[in-house]
Amino acid sequence: MSTEIPAALRDRLASWLAEQSPAGLRQQTEQLRQAYAGGQNSASVDLAAYISTRMPATYAAIAFVLREVALVQPDFAPASMLDVGAGPGTASFAAQTTWPSLSTFILVEQDARFAALAETLAKTLLPTHDVIRQNLFSAAPQVDAVIAAYVLAELPKAQIMKAVLHLWRQTQHTLVVVEPGTPQGFARVRASRDALLAAGAYLIGPCTHAQACPMVAPDWCHFKTRLPRSRAHMHAKAASVPFEDEAFAWLAVSRFAAPLPQARILAPPRTNKVAVTMRVCDALGLHDESFASRHKATYNAAKKLKWGDSLPLPRVPDDD
Repeated sequence: MSTEIPAALRDRLASWLAEQSPAGLRQQTEQLRQAYAGGQNSASVDLAAYISTRMPATYAAIAFVLREVALVQPDFAPASMLDVGAGPGTASFAAQTTWPSLSTFILVEQDARFAALAETLAKTLLPTHDVIRQNLFSAAPQVDAVIAAYVLAELPKAQIMKAVLHLWRQTQHTLVVVEPGTPQGFARVRASRDALLAAGAYLIGPCTHAQACPMVAPDWCHFKTRLPRSRAHMHAKAASVPFEDEAFAWLAVSRFAAPLPQARILAPPRTNKVAVTMRVCDALGLHDESFASRHKATYNAAKKLKWGDSLPLPRVPDDD
């Protein structure tokens, strides 16, 4: 499953950008970067700069997460979803690709600029939908899936757990949270994990167990996905490399238990002629897992695994 923005959405975004004829896009992109680095919310960012540089990255991260959720819950076929803090609808479009069963989309976005663009895109790209201008604490219908992507970072710390539990009450099945892959983003995800487990949620990912998180500072649990840069993206960032890596942290929980992978890969695997070795998290905690080259089948299978992947279910065995 690709983590790139689908062609139909990419074309609509390109048309929208062409209509805007944004001046000073490179300067606006740098201001956007500084705004996010300084912890400011999306109200301060330039919309064209966001669409050119941030939306492809957030789409890639969300698509990666939803792919992992679908692997754990292969029979989950949601009909309705709530996209909280929807921005231009990024999570909705990623979810549409992951779950073709979706027929009803509710997009909640407080910023008038983002809400207007979400409505423009949704008119031609989503089936039944409703773009609602309100904050995430407002009442909304219960749905099968709730996605809150890059939202918690915009809330005061004192409101984050209240928000997470509110979102949990909104879903009849699965809640997905995606945050920037920073120590602060992971701290929000970790606190959300604790609160949701206490509320009776079942873990779907990335954790493969419900025991205490073994991650110890200064390390933090995060993942990366690589995405190609469009011409507009490269121009906006004055970039010479045709790709970038988006770092993210995530959490998915459900009202229904599912068989979990035995381990999750938490760093880039290290491969040589002797073995593939990877840092994993499982019920035993954090440790290295090795797949020896003398066992050709498992070694070759392990070489295909990447940072963020779950170990196959069942785990690829070492034949000793």
